[in-house]
Amino acid sequence: QVQLVESGGGLVQPGGSLRLSCAASGFIFSNYVMSWYRQAPGEERELVATITSAGGNTNYADSVKGRFTISRDNAKNTVYLQMNSLKPEDTAVYYCTYLRVGVRYWGKGTLVTVSS
Repeated sequence: QVQLVESGGGLVQPGGSLRLSCAASGFIFSNYVMSWYRQAPGEERELVATITSAGGNTNYADSVKGRFTISRDNAKNTVYLQMNSLKPEDTAVYYCTYLRVGVRYWGKGTLVTVSS
């Protein structure tokens, strides 16, 4: 029933930009905090950004502050991650997620590769 579908990943050069989207369904999207995580090859999954239900508060990992922006459109049941000034170390699979009643739900992820 719950579906989280990420899109927008791809290959970009260092310094470039990319906008990821996550389309949500099967739950009342506007009631929940949404987050983006990422997992680089050989690394553990890490929290990238979080946004509150109405979009009034955001948090970012130190490694992406000033470069990434999380936003949401509750009318479209979609959360976004705008990524600017991309670095090779941003290369990872990016996942959309939310937590409900102690269970974390994940999308399948979208791959971002930052390389020359």
